[in-house]
Amino acid sequence: MEKYLVVIEKAEKNYSAFSPDVWGCVATGESVEEITENMKEALQFHIENMKDVPHAKGISQHIADGVFNKDAIADEYF
Repeated sequence: MEKYLVVIEKAEKNYSAFSPDVWGCVATGESVEEITENMKEALQFHIENMKDVPHAKGISQHIADGVFNKDAIADEYF
C-alpha cells in the first residue's frame, strides 16, 4: 500500500484524523496511538473497497495544490 498523508487534529476531549487523498476516510480516538491505529484500519477498509484507488500525493503536492498553507504545518510530523 502507498503511504497516504493523514492529518491528526486535537479536539477538546479526543483526536480526529482524515486523509486528503482519500475523501471520506476519517477516524477518531482518545489518544494519538489510538487514532493512528484507527486511521490505518479506516484507510485499509476504504482502499480495499474503492473502484478507483487514488494515488498518494504527499504533503508537498497538497501545499502546491493549495490544500494546506505551508506556514500552518507543524515542523515535526510522523
